[in-house]
Amino acid sequence: MDPYSFPVQLKTASIQSKNVKIYYPQIIHLPNTVVEKRMNITIKNQAESLIKMQNFNPNTPQSEMQGGYEIKTNERAILSLTQSNYAFYDHQAHGMTYLKSLTGNVKTGKFYSLAELFKPGSNYVQRLSDIIRVQIKERHIDLLEPFTSIRPDQDYYVADKSLVIYFELYEITPYYYGFPMFPISVYQIQDIINESGPLGILSAS
Repeated sequence: MDPYSFPVQLKTASIQSKNVKIYYPQIIHLPNTVVEKRMNITIKNQAESLIKMQNFNPNTPQSEMQGGYEIKTNERAILSLTQSNYAFYDHQAHGMTYLKSLTGNVKTGKFYSLAELFKPGSNYVQRLSDIIRVQIKERHIDLLEPFTSIRPDQDYYVADKSLVIYFELYEITPYYYGFPMFPISVYQIQDIINESGPLGILSAS
């Protein structure tokens, strides 16, 4: 039995200091320890980059920072996860949360950009933007300004054989809306996906 056909094993690691508690995942017991180490460094680096995005001062009265993660896909050697970071300062109307994600292949250790999920030369930006535009209208989502297009490197994760495109707070919607998420079935875009990438692997029968 191919060991990669099972979910990869994970443990929770942490970064803790004054008013700071950050939890992030680390892969354990991979057959390839070089791949394991490389992927874990990338995951930890992302957690640390979220900390830096906050410009957080732990010595500010009643300040706090909390970070966590969610595993979105863990099957067929594909691991997709999100990491969030929330920080609050005294006298703020509300705290600020950032969300980032990673999707990779635990056989190779490769993490994929959005572009790499698709065949070279496919107009994935327009294709995904058109689908999202329809969802915005159908779901009556309030926007800060008319939606035009996703970025070529738009944030995403993979869950339940769907590509989920998402936007940061304030990126396209008011704060109260939270993180706008747009799930897109792999079967809706199957003609342009990279068959050897995460979407192709997960949609294969």
